[in-house]
Amino acid sequence: MDADAWNERYAASELVWSAEPNRFVTELVAPLEAGSAADIAAGEGRNAIWLVEQGWRVLATDYSDVAISRLRERAATVLADRADRLTAVVADATLAVPGPGDHDLVLFSYLHLPPEQMRAALRAGLDAVRPGGRLVVVGHAGRNLEQGWGGPSDRAVLYDPDEVLANLHPYPGEAVVEVAEIRVRPVDTDGGPREALDTVVVLHR
Repeated sequence: MDADAWNERYAASELVWSAEPNRFVTELVAPLEAGSAADIAAGEGRNAIWLVEQGWRVLATDYSDVAISRLRERAATVLADRADRLTAVVADATLAVPGPGDHDLVLFSYLHLPPEQMRAALRAGLDAVRPGGRLVVVGHAGRNLEQGWGGPSDRAVLYDPDEVLANLHPYPGEAVVEVAEIRVRPVDTDGGPREALDTVVVLHR
């Protein structure tokens, strides 16, 4: 799906994604000391805004200019005088992270691209992490297609933990794998509660 298609999707709905941050992002990031973060493919900013509320200074990127415009509007409303701690820019996730590098946290939350593009995005993200910082990846697991619920229906854009690690290996700068696992995410649906399977990976440089 290209930027024009995402623009149409965002423009067609008041809020495409939940206003609440992802549960695994909050679990993984809440214990960390706040610093500089980059939220890649941030969409309407649910995680980026939460990060600012936790004390982080955040660079949020997305290649949909409609999403970035909406993110800026939400940030101004929700964050008020803290809105200047969030910088939102239109950018391609497969290229180097824009602006100042050396982030304490680089986050990918449900970015799903064809394999070569996903590899480029993950490598660019890890390159933007300073020593002592972390790369956090959360996404629909490959096995979710047959064993879970929801998410993309194309196996090529899904990824299990070992596939994320393979895309990032060899890890530069003595990076250490802290988390690489499948986690269950409860989902409320019209047909009752279901379970989605998500990949969660954390690398610490």
